[in-house]
Amino acid sequence: MTLPLFFFYLFAAIAVGSALMVISARNPVHAVLFLILTFFNASGLFMLAGAEFLALILIVVYVGAVAVLFLFVVMMLDVDFASLRQGFLQYAPVGVLVGLLLLVELLLVAGSFVVSPEVTGSAVLPMGGGVDNIRAIGQVMYTRYVFLFQGAGAVLLVAMIGAIVLTLRHKSTAKRQDPVKQVGRRPSETLEVVKVKSGQGL
Repeated sequence: MTLPLFFFYLFAAIAVGSALMVISARNPVHAVLFLILTFFNASGLFMLAGAEFLALILIVVYVGAVAVLFLFVVMMLDVDFASLRQGFLQYAPVGVLVGLLLLVELLLVAGSFVVSPEVTGSAVLPMGGGVDNIRAIGQVMYTRYVFLFQGAGAVLLVAMIGAIVLTLRHKSTAKRQDPVKQVGRRPSETLEVVKVKSGQGL
C-alpha cells in the first residue's frame, strides 16, 4: 500500500465516521464539532485528488465561517431541541423519499462512468501546460463563465438582503435614533440655563 492510498483510506474513514456522528450526536455542540472534523478530512481528500483550491476553500469558507457560525449560534441561543424533535416522525417519510432520490442520482452518476466513460473526457476544457489548478480555475471562471459567475453573485446578494428583511423586526418599545431630528435641533430645545442661588439646590 502506497502512502497516498493509506492517507486516502484514513481521511475517508474518519470523514464517514464523523459524518455519522453529526447526525447521531445528542449534543448539538458535539454535532457541529464533528461537522468541522468532517470538513477537515474532506479537505484532505481534495488535496490528495490534486484539487488544492477546493481544499483551501473548504477550510476557509466552511470551517472558518459557516461551521464556526453554527457553533456560536448553537452555544449562544437557548434552543429547545427536545421540542424540535417532537415532530420528527411526521416528516420521516418525506426525508426517506428525498434520501432515496439522492441515492438514485448518485448511482446514476457513478454508473455513467462505466456505461459511457468518454462523457467525462468530452467536458474537459484544455489548458496550457505549466498552469496550476488555481490559475486554471480563475482563467475559466473569469473568461468563459464570467456572466454566470456574476449572476451567482447577484443571486447570493438578493438572498442575503431577503434574509435580512425577513429577520428584521421593528419593536415599538425600542428607542431608535433619528439623525435628521438630531442634526436639526436647536440649543434652546436641549439646553436650559438655570440660575441657582448660593446655598440652594434645584
